[in-house]
Amino acid sequence: MNGASTTRWMVVGVDGSDSSRHALEWSAHQASLRGLGVLIVAAARPLTTDGFEVWPETEPPEGGDEGAGAGRLLDHAQDWVSRLFPELAVRTRLSFDRPARALVSAASEPGVAAVVVGSRGLSGIAAAFVGSVGIELAARAPVPVIVLPRDHAAAYGVRSRVIVGVDGSEPGRRALEFAFAQAEFADTELVAVSAWQPLVAFAAATGPIPPELFDDATAAEAARQALEEELAEPSLLRPNVRVSTRVVRAHPVVALLEEATPADLIVVGSRGRGGFRGLLLGSVSHAVLHGARGPVAILR
Repeated sequence: MNGASTTRWMVVGVDGSDSSRHALEWSAHQASLRGLGVLIVAAARPLTTDGFEVWPETEPPEGGDEGAGAGRLLDHAQDWVSRLFPELAVRTRLSFDRPARALVSAASEPGVAAVVVGSRGLSGIAAAFVGSVGIELAARAPVPVIVLPRDHAAAYGVRSRVIVGVDGSEPGRRALEFAFAQAEFADTELVAVSAWQPLVAFAAATGPIPPELFDDATAAEAARQALEEELAEPSLLRPNVRVSTRVVRAHPVVALLEEATPADLIVVGSRGRGGFRGLLLGSVSHAVLHGARGPVAILR
């Protein structure tokens, strides 16, 4: 992707929407802080009209020439980022593939640190962008995937933290490693969240359970011990990271979304220990993507 250069890259997908512009600006800012370049990817397909009042130069040309429209979008995006961050290395790529496949292909190349997309923030069956691009990308990309919400509201007076869900799964451990690295770089607090629910609710599905395990205090203590065990190794590797823990009696999605502010980065694994292999994403990461008010990073 970058020839003989040793530059590492952050890939960002743009589609002409306001949320993709936010993803572009967020990516450029993070890349400038970390000494990375930015590769901007657009797919030559019909572009959304949402956000063209912000980027008026990128209106699709007459005659349905999506390639020309996407090319103009890339030119404008490159110019926009170069004006904001003149020292940043910026490249563009026009793809004639599906957006998700184009981004997975770019993310699979050497030197890519992460891939970023925006979410149009729609709900239910209308959530086409997160559904067709963000979710597939998070399930298939070999690097961390970061999804920015449409509203991207600021949390005034709140310093950005890193909120990570801990569940003991392999993707969860990779998410924890990524969260520690992000917190160390940003010199910010890491909040590790472990959610537990009453075992009574699962008795019918899991078979006989010893009576003592129905006690909430016992379940909470077991969750706390498991969380401490998961944190032990990364805490030794990155001792400068300030870590707070939350052991919460709640569904994992509720625990994460209630803890995080719009200023925080939520980090989750793509699927937990109980995920179904037939699904692209686990239920927790899927629901967090749709409910978060700030950026979400997903690790496979």
